[in-house]
Amino acid sequence: MASTPNGLARIETHGAKTKKHENGICHDDSSAPVRAQTIDELHSLQRKRSAPTTPIKDGASSPFAAALSEEERQRQQLQSISASLASLTRETGPKVVRGDPARKGEAAAKGAPSPHPQPVHHHHPHVTPTIAVSDSSLKFTHVLYNLSPAELYEQAIKYEKGSFITSTGALATLSGAKTGRSPRDKRIVKDEASAQELWWGKGSPNIEMDEHTFLTNRERAVDYLNSLDKVFVNDQFLNWDTENRIKVRIISARAYHSLFMHNMCIRPTEEELEEFGTPDFTIYNAGQFPCNRYTHYMTSSTSVDINLARREMVILGTQYAGEMKKGLFGVMHYLMPRRGILSLHSGCNMGKQGDVALFFGLSGTGKTTLSTDHNRLLIGDDEHCWSDTGVSNIEGGCYAKCIDLSQEKEPDICNAIKFGTVLENVVFDEHTREVDYTDKSVTENTRAAYPIEYIPNAKIPCVGPHPKNVILLACDAFGVLPPVSKLNLPQTMYHFISGYTALVNNFCSEAESPALPSYHLDDVAGTEDGIKEPQATFSACFGAAFIMLHPTKYAAMLAEKMQKYGATGWLVNTGWSGGRYLLLSTVTASTPLHIYLWHELTLNSLFRYGVGKRIRLPYTRKIIDAIHSGELLTANYKKTEVFGLEIPTEIDGVPSEILDPINTVSSVASRISSCHFCYTCKKCRV
Repeated sequence: MASTPNGLARIETHGAKTKKHENGICHDDSSAPVRAQTIDELHSLQRKRSAPTTPIKDGASSPFAAALSEEERQRQQLQSISASLASLTRETGPKVVRGDPARKGEAAAKGAPSPHPQPVHHHHPHVTPTIAVSDSSLKFTHVLYNLSPAELYEQAIKYEKGSFITSTGALATLSGAKTGRSPRDKRIVKDEASAQELWWGKGSPNIEMDEHTFLTNRERAVDYLNSLDKVFVNDQFLNWDTENRIKVRIISARAYHSLFMHNMCIRPTEEELEEFGTPDFTIYNAGQFPCNRYTHYMTSSTSVDINLARREMVILGTQYAGEMKKGLFGVMHYLMPRRGILSLHSGCNMGKQGDVALFFGLSGTGKTTLSTDHNRLLIGDDEHCWSDTGVSNIEGGCYAKCIDLSQEKEPDICNAIKFGTVLENVVFDEHTREVDYTDKSVTENTRAAYPIEYIPNAKIPCVGPHPKNVILLACDAFGVLPPVSKLNLPQTMYHFISGYTALVNNFCSEAESPALPSYHLDDVAGTEDGIKEPQATFSACFGAAFIMLHPTKYAAMLAEKMQKYGATGWLVNTGWSGGRYLLLSTVTASTPLHIYLWHELTLNSLFRYGVGKRIRLPYTRKIIDAIHSGELLTANYKKTEVFGLEIPTEIDGVPSEILDPINTVSSVASRISSCHFCYTCKKCRV
């Protein structure tokens, strides 16, 4: 062992016998040194660049051929994005470059050239500019293009206040002041074509605006997005039917919005992304920036505007992500019927024998709960198309309500809330990050958005044959409707156009409603901003807020397809049994007006919410199982006197006494018999 100058023995490390140390310095050479000179360079080595998938043409053998192909592809993508972000009052689009501006130092550490010398912009030769130069035209807009969930997590956690990772790995975020849709602030451009095609006037959800006002709001949104250092761009698809899918581009300012749409739209493969080209529809989400209240047609600082001719949507003054989802759904309600395809606000699943069932219903009536069945394949939970080849899901994800969610009642949805899922407006423990799904401190309309493949029995691709059963769901808070009724075709059309539901949240205690965790307020209370109290709702086609054409056009298409392919209609009540309005089922058309008014005024004041109990979820599932199996097709039925509904007399696993609402009236009737007014009148006794 050699000695050092101070007389101490030199410590030899591994490999010292084969390699002499320089200058007597001790090196730990047990592993190779890191190939980096700075910490930034070390961090840059941590991320490997994705290999390009564009094939090399003409047998090119140059080592730079693949890189050049990738560079050209990115150039074309940026040119397309610049065109989307272009102002109509300027000669060129904004200067756009790829990448996060915060990582410019890392790029320099890797020796990559700065993106600034070669910006990409789009030229508009046919537009006479009214503004030649603006501050935004002098800067670069960095484009974060189709980021992965992990990258979007980083952006949200770092830059968006209110973003946290929960104990299960989901991203919890806030939608700002708006925790639901704003249907009264939604506008459709009424031009010569849409004036003839769309449903306008009383009862229609379509509120008009003119082209000039739309362009004013578009300019405001585009200017806001171009003023930012970076924007998020998603290029994705709608409709799993590849022959009828729509290419959509979403430009937004928040990672939350980008991840939400990454989950809710169909995610393209690398090969599909390379061939994406020009989108069929574009969303400009500038929701953090308000609209100008003094602009014509504006009634608040929020405006959600759709221009079908330009195939564009502008969002100002609301950060609620559901506006994008439902805005695109409305567009599909316009585009698909023009191709002879019926667009549906429904859930859809398929049995092992290939039998498909559609579940119609407003959100909160059980569409997601009942269509997510571990014994059947899930095609989708909310939006579908029915074409001549069968059914297809419009979306690539699920948007489930979270209020009162539990592992015991909804295991599939709970298990889907993991890394990659967006949790909107939930409350969690500040230390453990465990979510309290019963807490309504922010809103009742708490939501989870996750890719459909997070459901173990999801059918990928999300397509199926023609439906065998069409199930109309209604949550009747008044206890009038039976738990299940078999419908003929005219009755199916009547209830489809009516789209009835009524929910009562304040009186839905666990004691009175021991199940139905996902049957909560959406289109009735909570989802639409400003609605806090429950109320009866009639929503045409079980989605009047989203349809573009007159309801009878969708109903006619549904009737035609049901008749052509032999589907059976069913009305299923997921609401109350024995409620305060139950006695009205005994009122007929010949009942004297004063007796009818007595029922309405006296009984309604005597017997308030809480008289009845909500139909248990296990019973509803048994009913749905009987529909799927064909058991109810051969069951014995009796017909109700007023509505003419056919009610089965017996279903395996369901108490027979609840199948007919009149059977649950006895306890209420006994209370009425002691009423002095009823005792002396005797005309309205049960």
